Amino acid sequence: MAGIVTYVKESFEELKNNVSWPTWAEAQSLTVLVAVFTILFSLAIWGIDTVFSKVITAYFDLIK
Repeated sequence: MAGIVTYVKESFEELKNNVSWPTWAEAQSLTVLVAVFTILFSLAIWGIDTVFSKVITAYFDLIK
């Protein structure tokens, strides 16, 4: 148990002293960038899924 406590203490110390945190403006712009790419990627996957679904449905309708 002492090992876990030491690990957590050292992790917080590392976060406070050694990690370079972005400014608030950088964090906001990067969050918007990630949100935009997430939306675009999900739309692309939805489009590909829709096309494949229609192709597979058409194929199985043909072989009935």
